[in-house]
Amino acid sequence: MTTLTIQSIESAPEASKPLLEGSLKAFGMVPNLHGVLASSPQTLDAYQKLHQLFMDTSFDEEELTVVWQGINVEHECHYCVPAHTGIAHSMKVDSALIEALRNQEPMPTPKLQALFDMTLSIVRNRGNVSQQELDSFYAAGYGEQQVLEIILGLSQKVISNYTNHIGNTPVDKPFEQFSWSKKA
Repeated sequence: MTTLTIQSIESAPEASKPLLEGSLKAFGMVPNLHGVLASSPQTLDAYQKLHQLFMDTSFDEEELTVVWQGINVEHECHYCVPAHTGIAHSMKVDSALIEALRNQEPMPTPKLQALFDMTLSIVRNRGNVSQQELDSFYAAGYGEQQVLEIILGLSQKVISNYTNHIGNTPVDKPFEQFSWSKKA
């Protein structure tokens, strides 16, 4: 099993310390993922900036959750699925949607299903989606902006999901209650 170091504010490289202090201020703790990313100040900075940029997209809380969790589950991220379950609950996302995402079940609305389908197609096909898929996505009420915003969310999730796979990042205490493993 591979592991990466979980840095504390004290042990982190100098350039990561203010970023970790920001995490502590924002979350009341330094999430283990942030501690792992802190070994590279640039990667931690990029992750935090991408997170904020994705939060500022046109997507509402449900749509953010569909993109994040759709990718987390597809990438089988043992850390991010529980973390984003907790985050979704804190954002007041409907529990039925949260569970549908965790269990790879149909979305509760056609529009969210279209977002889920496009997200997974982009991930699985490495961006090589068909015009028919784009047309279906647009017919559901989305546009080119949202295609690009999914790619932004995916950029953030690649950093976290891949880091967690390599680092075997332990799930933070507040999210342990949402532990997850892929259905057989």
